[in-house]
Amino acid sequence: MTMETIMTGDPAPPEPARTTRVDSLEVRVYQDRAALGAAAAASVAAEITAALRDREQVRIAFAAAPSQDDFLAALAGTPGIEWGRVTAFQLDDYVGLAPDAPQRFAAYLRSRIFDAVRPGTVHLFGAPMSSPEAGAECGRYTALVAAAPFDIVCLGIGENGHLAFNDPPVARFDDPERVKLVELDESCRRQQVNDGCFAALDHVPTHAITLTIPTLMGGRRIVCVVPGPTKRPAVHRALTGPIETACPASILRTHPAATLYLDSDSDSDSDGT
Repeated sequence: MTMETIMTGDPAPPEPARTTRVDSLEVRVYQDRAALGAAAAASVAAEITAALRDREQVRIAFAAAPSQDDFLAALAGTPGIEWGRVTAFQLDDYVGLAPDAPQRFAAYLRSRIFDAVRPGTVHLFGAPMSSPEAGAECGRYTALVAAAPFDIVCLGIGENGHLAFNDPPVARFDDPERVKLVELDESCRRQQVNDGCFAALDHVPTHAITLTIPTLMGGRRIVCVVPGPTKRPAVHRALTGPIETACPASILRTHPAATLYLDSDSDSDSDGT
């Protein structure tokens, strides 16, 4: 019986097919996306419950991407979470999209989880249409982020190894900023087309706002959800290559309380590699 079962009384989450550790990073591999999502959701639910024993509010940052669909659906359906005591943030969002654009990550998070669970406080990025507006939005969001560390950071990994919108050309492990305006790498923009979020590359914004890597790594607990075959090369680089900004996700190996959730498609050690 798992800790999550003991704490919540709910059925035990799926067991991983394989577990390993790379430096400080725990890696759990599941049979498929559904099992991965259920297991990651059970872990986050348990972390929320445990954190609320020690503090009045829990601060959580959420990634927005199709890779997070199963995880967020499972988390939204988990009973017993005191969402009224959760302060929710987003990791990143585009610059240049209209406020009501369906591709905005704020819209994704509202539809996938926030509208369903109603966190006590939700801090979303605005919809800046220009660089000056984006700079002001970075300042506003920096003040919110700086108020206290995140208790939980829910991440994915991009096809180019990015964390949030910290693509290799702009990622800094020693970034002095908490939130910044970035130019998106072309490979990152192509992923948005491959994911079905945009019809063509020239529809994808060229700039975005993102939490920086030190901000993400400052979270007390990191849960990184990475399913699918298109992520396998990035996962392989993150786990086996040097810890460097050429693959920003490699920095996860240095965090003292991070877990990487993979499925058989994203796991570079699964059969068929």
